[in-house]
Amino acid sequence: MLKVIRVSFLLIWLFAVLSIIAGGVLAESSPQIYVLRVEGTVVPAVASYIDRGIGEAESQNAAAVIIELDTPGGLLSTTENIVDRIKKAEVPVVVYVDPWAGSAGTFITLASHVAAMADGSRIGAASPVSGSGEDLSETLRKKISEDAEASIRSLAQLRGRNLEAARATVSEALSFTDGEALGLEPLTPEHQEVLKLETPYLDPPLVEIGASSLESLITQLDGMTVELVSGNVTIVTEGYSIHDVGMNTIERFLQTISDPNIAYILLTLATTGLILELINPGTILPGVVGAISLILAFYSLAVLEASWAGILFIVLAFVLFIAEVFTTTFGILTLGGLASLIMGSIILFGGGPELFQLDINWWVIAAVTVVIAAIFLFVVTAIVRSQRRRPVTGKEGLVGKVALAQTELAPTGMVLVEGEHWTARTEGDRIEPGEEVVITKVEGLKLWVTKK
Repeated sequence: MLKVIRVSFLLIWLFAVLSIIAGGVLAESSPQIYVLRVEGTVVPAVASYIDRGIGEAESQNAAAVIIELDTPGGLLSTTENIVDRIKKAEVPVVVYVDPWAGSAGTFITLASHVAAMADGSRIGAASPVSGSGEDLSETLRKKISEDAEASIRSLAQLRGRNLEAARATVSEALSFTDGEALGLEPLTPEHQEVLKLETPYLDPPLVEIGASSLESLITQLDGMTVELVSGNVTIVTEGYSIHDVGMNTIERFLQTISDPNIAYILLTLATTGLILELINPGTILPGVVGAISLILAFYSLAVLEASWAGILFIVLAFVLFIAEVFTTTFGILTLGGLASLIMGSIILFGGGPELFQLDINWWVIAAVTVVIAAIFLFVVTAIVRSQRRRPVTGKEGLVGKVALAQTELAPTGMVLVEGEHWTARTEGDRIEPGEEVVITKVEGLKLWVTKK
């Protein structure tokens, strides 16, 4: 019996080991698809995320990397970094537009080895603009546009996509639906006129695959051959397993603060906190919050290439607020500070060309201005009130108090106030002992009083 039990345990152990080994072999032989999700504006944190995701896929010899893309645009320099990383990737990189690849997203999509679009998605409008959304000067616009056109034509030619359609996304700011980009739906007459096409359909198309879902996309990728820097590779997805690569906490945090509105709020919070600490040394909390906010604001402003003129206007605003606190000009310097704050807010971003509009929402500017004005109005009012308040300690604190005449004041005598005897002199009529008097002023060790 004991022998049977031992044999049974041995068989169970062998079965478990073989199952683990078989599972590992199957897992290793199963094609791995790495999936990244990019949402929001394209900033350095996104470039770091994509670089990390592609790097992990390369180290695991993944079948492909799929970037699900939903972006209105991004920084020009960051977009160039992402495009270069995709071009140098050692695994196939697939960009799946769902639902929007605007501006910078167009460059990223066209740089991919395989471009795909979800149902109802759109791509295009890749014209560089000033960060504030205004038109660039003619010379700068021509210079930037020609460079962007050359870049996007190069990407389209590299991947065998429609050159004219790609160029028009920059030169004419054209956008295409998924059906139009796939060459399955006719272009609008306006698009046909701009592109000067003989047929209303894009041929070759701007993207290769239309997919209603990620699973549909992966199925269609099976058997496709793409050209990497190391040579041609055939994508195999049969029996695939998905490996989701999400943004880590730091990348997500840095992407969040790389926003014009957040950067602006951090800058104003930093200056407000530091000023309050300066006005009331030892408070600690405003100083700590201000210092941390200042460091984060420096990062955001550097990433977004903020205008130094805008920063200086905002700094000037807070200098004027400080001057108001220490000089009390009854609001003149505060009004100047508010005007400087608003002007700096308007021009803080937008000094150079980008692939999306960098600006601060008007409601954010209004809210920050109101809050700052309220804070410094409260501070200034408190200081003025304290300056006008009658002293309550020392000799000066006796003024206005009631004393009791101990002797006859005609005009000089003795009075009792707060348990102490003082020499007093009446400013009016004779005062009899026992009468109450009011102290009007203090001169040395003598009080001046009048009848109550």
